[in-house]
Order: sequence, then C-alpha cells, then structure tokens
Amino acid sequence: MSYVLGLDLGTSGLKGILVNKEGKIVDEASSEYPLLTPKRGHSEQDATEWFRAAKEVMQAIFKSTPDATSKLEGISFSGQMHSLVLLDENDDVLRNAILWNDVRTTEQCVTITEKVPNLIDITKNKALEGFTLPKLLWVKENEPAIWSKVKTFLLPKDYLGYRLTGNKQMEYSDAAGTLLLDVESRSWSKEVAESVDVPLSICPPLVQSQDKIGMLDKALGEELGLDVDVPVFSGGADNPSAAVGAGIVRPDQGMASIGTSGVFLSYEETGDKDYKGNLHYFNHVVPNAFYTMGVTLAAGSSLNWFKKTFAPNESFEELLKGVKDIAPGSEGLLFAPYISGERTPYTDSHIRGTFLGMDIAHTRDHFARAVLEGITFSLKDSLELMRKHSNKEFSQIVSVGGGAKNPDWLQMQADIFNTPVVTLETEQGPAMGSAMIAAVGAGWFDNFEDCSKVFVHYKSEVTPNEEAVKTYEAVYANYKEVYPTIKDLSHKLISDSE
Repeated sequence: MSYVLGLDLGTSGLKGILVNKEGKIVDEASSEYPLLTPKRGHSEQDATEWFRAAKEVMQAIFKSTPDATSKLEGISFSGQMHSLVLLDENDDVLRNAILWNDVRTTEQCVTITEKVPNLIDITKNKALEGFTLPKLLWVKENEPAIWSKVKTFLLPKDYLGYRLTGNKQMEYSDAAGTLLLDVESRSWSKEVAESVDVPLSICPPLVQSQDKIGMLDKALGEELGLDVDVPVFSGGADNPSAAVGAGIVRPDQGMASIGTSGVFLSYEETGDKDYKGNLHYFNHVVPNAFYTMGVTLAAGSSLNWFKKTFAPNESFEELLKGVKDIAPGSEGLLFAPYISGERTPYTDSHIRGTFLGMDIAHTRDHFARAVLEGITFSLKDSLELMRKHSNKEFSQIVSVGGGAKNPDWLQMQADIFNTPVVTLETEQGPAMGSAMIAAVGAGWFDNFEDCSKVFVHYKSEVTPNEEAVKTYEAVYANYKEVYPTIKDLSHKLISDSE
C-alpha cells in the first residue's frame, strides 16, 4: 500500500493526514502552537513552531502507521494565506511572522491604493490589511533595521517547504494573495513593486502547486525513521486547497464554507473576468485555473455569539431543534451578520449587526432561524456578484463546515441559493486538498478532476423547495436593503463609543 501525506498549516495548529491510493484516510495527527498578540491589532507566530509541529505530526503518524516509513510517495502542504515570513541572507527568520488576521496595516493599504491606481487590474484585488504587501511596507517603515537585512520573504507553507527540502519558492495560489503578483500573467509585478519601492529580488521563484520542490532532507528523513527518499510538492493556499478537497474542480460548482468566517468560492477557467475588486480573485492550485471568493467575516461566529448570549448551557442541536417549525423568512425577522464588520460585498470594518422586524410574537426559535438565514444571505451576496459580473450559474454547491452539520440549515442553503447542495462524506478541508496535490504530483492521477473522482465522495443531495425559493427571493430583496439603511447610524454608533 502506497501513501501520500498532506500537511495543513493553520492559524492555531498543524494537521496531517495519511491517505492511500483509494483516497482513504489511514492516519491523522495534529499539533498546536501559540498565537502571539504583542499589541492590540497585532497577530503573530514564531515560524519555527510550524516546523516543530510538522515534525511532531509526522513522527506521530509514522509511529502509528509504521509501513508508511517505506511506502510514502509524496508530501505536500496547504497553509494559511498572506502571513509574512522574512528571511535574511543566511535564511534565518528575522522576526515573528505577521499573520493574515493582523490589522496594523491600514495606513499602508491607503499608500498602496494611492501609489498603484491600477492595482485591481494587475492583482485583481483591493489593498486590504490581510494581504502580504501591506505587511512588507509596515516592516519597511517601522522596523528599518530588520528591513535592511531582508533577503527574501515566504508564506507559511512555503517556509515549511523550505525547512523540509532546503529550497525556497512560492506557488501561484499563495503568491496571488500577496498583492505583488500579476494574477493573469502569473508573474511578479514589477510595476507594483517599483510603485511602493519594494525590491522584486526578495520575491522567491514561482512554481505550480503540484511541482516537486525537492526531496525530503536526508537528515530529517533519518530522524523521522523513513526508509525511502520522499519527494515534496509545493502545495497550495488553504482556501483553494479546501476547494480541491471538496471536489470543486469545475466552473459549475461552488463551495459554501461556514467556519468562524464564511466563504463562498467558485472555480474560474480564466483570469480575465472583471469583478472590479468586489470579490477576491486568485490563481488556483489547479494548473492555469483561478478562483473567486467572497468572505463573510462573522458567519459561524454570529451563531456562536447567539448561542453564548442566549443559550450558554445548551448544545447547538438543542438551540436549533425548533427552527424547522418556523416558516422561511422567520415571519418578518431579519438578521444582518455584521457583528465583526463585513468584507463582501461592502468592505466595511465599522458596520455592525442588527435584528430588524422584531415582533411581540417572535420566539427564540424565530431569532435562531433568522441568524441562520442572515448568514446564508450574506454568502448569497457573493454568489450574486459572481452571477452579475460573469453570468455564473451553478449546478451544485458543496457545503462544508458548520453549515453542513444541520439538515434544516442545509435546506435553507439550497432554498436561498436556489441550487442543489451536497455535503462531504468525510470532511478534511485543506488537509485533503494538500494530500490530493501530493497524489497528483506523485503521478497517481493525471489531473485534479481524476483525483477527485477517487478521493472525494458526497452525501445525498438537498434540492431546493420551489415555494421556499420564491419566499426567500422576496426576503433576500429586503435583506439587501439592510446595509444601506443602517450604515450611517452604525458608523455613528461606533464613532460615539470610541
């Protein structure tokens, strides 16, 4: 039996899964590492902790599945996007990695927007705090002693690839999230770099996700007890890796992912569509493909907030058991899930959430259903942008994360999206995508579509209810009026409270 190993480098920990040629997960392990918050708005990690965690995960897997030490045919990665790792001329880490959720770079985003007026044409994205280029500028402006020593920069899973092979590179799906890549031409943008005075020389060579970046370091292999030389493949950013792991390899498929935040993602065959920066538009892990993505900042966290506030001693199952008895539209109650601000389609950090239409007849079940509907409406905002700007139509949406665990919520998604919805038999997120990258890189399959036929399996399909679809069309029209209605007052309330 042959195996591949997928490593997912997340924000709170690293997970590894060992998968055989039938797509079966044979073993898995995980290791956590701390999040550092030295100042308000700062979010950092010690990059060497990622390597420590990777070794710990591999040691655990090889100990519990001993034959993997002689039958492992590939390793690949998925990883948190945007987070900045700086290396000096000796390839030593210069400072803690500045993470994707660090928000110290607002001024740098303004600078980029002013100095690169055609930024969206080149990078397909607006300058936002999460991206890598603003972090580079922040270090340049605030830590000149460190900046003077910078030889190259990497992103998290590319740093891990370097530690495993000794080779430095960056693949396209992660590079697209730096704001330094010309997304359509797949090359570093000299124009962007020169406009903000960042040397292109610090940008590593570009590779594709399934490209072999080297063999596992011999000393490390011996330390792990491996009996074979193992090729290592570049891997991909977490969101497109999760999409591949969910079988999203065709333009007519979409993915609705509800975690702390929410993501609606679709596959794109070309990089020439004009979303005007209203959606994230990145290179895919699938060769020569792209993906678009909208983000709801407080998806699952809206439901978590509701439970913590109104049902702290109940399970989610108990909290939501009555929503099936409430009619679609929650009898006039609307919830806008802007409790942490919003990303798509408004990019507004000062908007805040609200319930509208509260009536004396409404019960807690009405509020619970309204929360689920509001989260789904926010994801539909991204779907509608895809339809508007590229005439995108979906034959199937794969639901993953918290939204896939409740049958009533799945039906809401099918009705609100007006598209059949499926869930995964085994949901492993980006880790499965990274294993599939290794499988394609190792030559087990010619392409990701063939791999998905073996590795990805869906549960039964949830189809839209025609009557509910019509109801939700009217409710969604009302929902779209919420943001412009509450925007000014919401901003005033934020300002008054500061």
